[in-house]
Amino acid sequence: MDSQSYHIPALLPEALNALDIKPEGTYVDATFGGGGHSRAILGCLGERGRLLAFDQDIDAKANALPDSRFTFVYANFRHISNFLRYHGISHADGILADLGVSFHHFDDAARGFSFRADAPLDMRMNQSAPRTAADIIEQYDRQQLIKTLAAFGDLKRPAPIADAIISAREKGPLQTTGQLLEAVARCVNPRQEKKELAQIFQALRIEVNGEMDALEQFLKSTLAALRPGGRLAIITYHSLEDRMVKNFMKSGNIGGEVEKDFFGHVKTPWKQITRSPIVPSEAETARNPRSRSAKLRAAERVQE
Repeated sequence: MDSQSYHIPALLPEALNALDIKPEGTYVDATFGGGGHSRAILGCLGERGRLLAFDQDIDAKANALPDSRFTFVYANFRHISNFLRYHGISHADGILADLGVSFHHFDDAARGFSFRADAPLDMRMNQSAPRTAADIIEQYDRQQLIKTLAAFGDLKRPAPIADAIISAREKGPLQTTGQLLEAVARCVNPRQEKKELAQIFQALRIEVNGEMDALEQFLKSTLAALRPGGRLAIITYHSLEDRMVKNFMKSGNIGGEVEKDFFGHVKTPWKQITRSPIVPSEAETARNPRSRSAKLRAAERVQE
């Protein structure tokens, strides 16, 4: 599969610059996808450089790069520490994660990520995972649905949507994206239809894949995975992710609680490389509209 049709990497030059790649270093692309970021990283590495790339979607494995310096790891990036040890790596020099959903997932109607085509309500990144979006729609009670829609979709009025889903499923199972759209149609503001539908689908996708839990585990693992002086660069696409990454790079913990020493100096395992997030240029968003919500943050691991 053409990597550009699978996914166009966002903020590519900016991400490479944030990683400050050393030719003989060891790097991790935690979200391989179409391999765009990985190809660019390999282009900066010398003969003794090394790159490990993670992806939990078996479709991404077809994009694996034929390079002796490259290792594809078929796993969720939350398991980064285990697999680095398995491959004999004590510490990496840089870790990159692009948290965006690949074009491939939205464009492959059968995967159920998009509301633009009628398809099974699946939304699993890992197609061998047991729970689909249809399972959530069928099994969650009213409060669970409201919590999911509010927390992961940032919907201002999640209750009517939850009620509409429950009402519709009482008449028969909701198994397809089309059935879900029909169920919630009367609750969606016509003037913001695309935005609100995207929020509903985002909430279900995040819940299906446990994305926020996986991100939290991944972030915590980077503390041990990076050597002092190593760089962490993360591209986020919605406020939940960005807030978690921002807090972590500021304080070393997910909540963002800052610890100070006796003299009032902030104690943190990170030196921030980007005080404010880097966003795509107008030229990039014109070339790749799906990059418009991307934000890059980077930090350097410091000696504790």
